[in-house]
Amino acid sequence: MQLDTGVRKDVNKLSLLFTGVGAIIGSGWLFGALYAAQIAGPAAILSWIVGAIMVMVIGFVYAELSVMFPVVGGIIRFPHYSFGSFASFSSGWVSWLAAAAVTPIEVLATLQYTDPYVPWLMNQVEGEWIVTGPGLIVAIALMALYSTINVLGVHLFAKLNNALVWWKLAVIALVIVVFFAVSFNPGNLTDFGGFAPTGFGSVFAAIPAAGIAFSYLGFRNGVEFAGETDNPQRNVPFALIGSIVITAVIYVLLQIAFITGLPQELLGQGWANISFEESAGPLAALSLTFGLIWMAWLLRIDAIISPADTGLIYAGVTTRLSYANARNDNAPQALTKLNNRGVPYISILLMFVVGCFMFLPFPGWAQFIGFITSAFAVSFAPGALVVGALRRQIPDQERPFRLPGGDTIPILAFIFASLLVFWSTWSINEKMFIGFLVGYVVYVIYHLTTKHNTPPIDFKSGSWFPIWLVGLMIASYFGDIVPGSETDPGLILQGGDGPLGLALGAVVIAVWSVVIYYYAMAVRLPSERTVAYIEKTPTDAPKTV
Repeated sequence: MQLDTGVRKDVNKLSLLFTGVGAIIGSGWLFGALYAAQIAGPAAILSWIVGAIMVMVIGFVYAELSVMFPVVGGIIRFPHYSFGSFASFSSGWVSWLAAAAVTPIEVLATLQYTDPYVPWLMNQVEGEWIVTGPGLIVAIALMALYSTINVLGVHLFAKLNNALVWWKLAVIALVIVVFFAVSFNPGNLTDFGGFAPTGFGSVFAAIPAAGIAFSYLGFRNGVEFAGETDNPQRNVPFALIGSIVITAVIYVLLQIAFITGLPQELLGQGWANISFEESAGPLAALSLTFGLIWMAWLLRIDAIISPADTGLIYAGVTTRLSYANARNDNAPQALTKLNNRGVPYISILLMFVVGCFMFLPFPGWAQFIGFITSAFAVSFAPGALVVGALRRQIPDQERPFRLPGGDTIPILAFIFASLLVFWSTWSINEKMFIGFLVGYVVYVIYHLTTKHNTPPIDFKSGSWFPIWLVGLMIASYFGDIVPGSETDPGLILQGGDGPLGLALGAVVIAVWSVVIYYYAMAVRLPSERTVAYIEKTPTDAPKTV
């Protein structure tokens, strides 16, 4: 098996679980309850449940892979084993781009929630919160802080993250209990247009648009840190599955508490028009509506801690993805260099620089969310195909955690990832697709200019990736998901220009996903090439400096 020498094993079972929980409970819980309610009304409760199930199925395939091959940056390296360089770069570029965007979005969430007390950080422009010039300086300083903590090593990171996660869990539990105790209006579930006032289609549309999928996708950290945990066979499945279950229960209870806690006078003009005088932070604003000034202050403090923890985690994740791309020989080898604490410090520097530049095209939280969800869904999908391919390529490999049912769960995971992309709508997907194409330009330039011995491109084996993505983009363009609120342009969910609604669109996406799945099985690498990639010689391992 390919070794990651120099990488420390400082992440224990609880720390790995809390890395997933900490990443999931970031800025999504601070905004998701309001945005989901505006889109789907009380049916937003189902959005959190459906989203959890979809992400759980995707997580299952990575549980099998990460236990079998506990390497750093597995989400990028697994496709390389089964489909070669072209597929791993395609997946790795999108994955890295999405991960690099998470730390900046968490920084923006912190700035938005602190606006009532530090109003010069952000301004409201056409209904969206946009970072100011002075706010940009503060944002860059926070990016530098997260990067510095990661440079100091995974041991310090794990200890700090454990403490922050306990804080976040305590605050969310307190908010849920207090909201239920202070204001409980069960009639809100049915009295204002019914349980699903905009139709049950909005249940699915809210999953990407309200940040629900974005919230759950933090489960990936059990995969990224698998090479740095002391017992991956035990710890990785526990962290992947446990983090989703724990946070799903929390999010569903929070959504119920928010919906039933809303004063009924706020619902007179419909769910889409819910608003507060202090709109920068909806949970804090609702607390002030109840006269709970202390709760609003607590939420302001947590609005710094919760996104900060998630931003800190993803600063580490992004660097490990850079490291993994370089280990696949799809990026400069300098990105694999480790400091004396076992951390890829040049990758951290790259994450910091790119993350800061992302504030320019995406200066607000709401502008980030759809792009990240769509890109993450694209990057997670290959794992399902790798499970199917490896079972055919190395059937005798020991699998301490093996999914039952043959191809059933991998195919479902692939379909669910494809649906998350489709539901993100064309207006978001076109930006993600442009970023994807830029990656291929980078890929060509790297292969033409590098002096390092690059691996074979393996285009045929990886050809399924662009074919699959182009098909999704066509379906997305002709999609017509769910019209949102015309009074809030940020929540308009109209898709493209064609006839593919939720039902027909889901059928088209499912059929397309199955076709691509079996096409990928047909063009997969031969077994001997797969074994060669898995058993990459230790001389290619990173050097400690």
